[in-house]
Amino acid sequence: MKNILVTTSLLALSTAAAHAQDQTLYLGAYGGSTETLMQETVIPMWEARTGATVVYVPGNSTDTLAKLRAQEGAQDLDVVFLDDGPMSQAIGFGYCDTVNEETFADLYDAARMPEGKAVGVGIIATGIAYNTEMFAKNGWDAPSSWNDLADPKYAGLLVVPPITNGYGLHALIASAMMNGGGVNNIEPGFVAFEGAIGENVLAYEPSSGKMSELFQNGEIALSVWGSGRLKALADSGFPGAFAYPEEGGIKLLVTACPVVGSDLPELAQDFLQFVTSPEIQILLAETNGWAPVNATVELTAEQSVALPVGAEIVDNLITIDYDVVNALRGEWTQQWTRRIEN
Repeated sequence: MKNILVTTSLLALSTAAAHAQDQTLYLGAYGGSTETLMQETVIPMWEARTGATVVYVPGNSTDTLAKLRAQEGAQDLDVVFLDDGPMSQAIGFGYCDTVNEETFADLYDAARMPEGKAVGVGIIATGIAYNTEMFAKNGWDAPSSWNDLADPKYAGLLVVPPITNGYGLHALIASAMMNGGGVNNIEPGFVAFEGAIGENVLAYEPSSGKMSELFQNGEIALSVWGSGRLKALADSGFPGAFAYPEEGGIKLLVTACPVVGSDLPELAQDFLQFVTSPEIQILLAETNGWAPVNATVELTAEQSVALPVGAEIVDNLITIDYDVVNALRGEWTQQWTRRIEN
């Protein structure tokens, strides 16, 4: 009798998962809060569902991309999480396999990377974070435009990350766009930072921890930052809010791809479907501040504070052409060091 008893959970397993016993999936993804959420909650849920085991290999996008390059032709990793810029490079290098089309069925168009080689897992917007109490005390309206970064009333009260950071890169591109340029003509952005914007900047700070400290100590009124970072700060009780500039916030897509040459291609695809499912999308929004890429997900007002939630916001986010940016970023970084942070 025992041999014919099958639990409901086993009946629900996918074809890939049904053969996953004793198989190990190697996942290259972010450290910090993402690793904690994955290791403590998401991965155990998927392991219980499939019978497979996950080995987590932490690292930022640059680290993980470097691992893919070092292991080219003999990849150890089966799935990787990268920011959209580095993911564009990974796709260009041929490291990403095609994502199963059914994974995209319930997702926003914004979740699709070129040729379907990677899928968005969460959406972050770059915009303007600000201290609502400081703004109210000074009688200032909430920021509403990228041009507000140059407003002289914010002298010494603005922080922008350097362009080695994604938010800082977006600030430079947005400033170029506001002054007649863009990714194909970045010079107006540099001129803006050399002038009015730079005169307002207290520091070019890459650390999110230090950025939070500057806000909490009342040293700054606003910054160029990510929606998820501001949500985490606001969730701690800080009177912060996130402004989507009228010209558009800038989309930063957290993406994942199945690695070419994986020994477990079916499990890799299953994992991508799992992390884009409504249940996991809600967890990622609540814990990491990644807005859902799954259009069927509904968040409460509390869950969605600051996040780019819903088609009205998502469809209006500015998408960066990383084919252009990745080719020029090294040159831009040299100019930034020489002209802005000299």
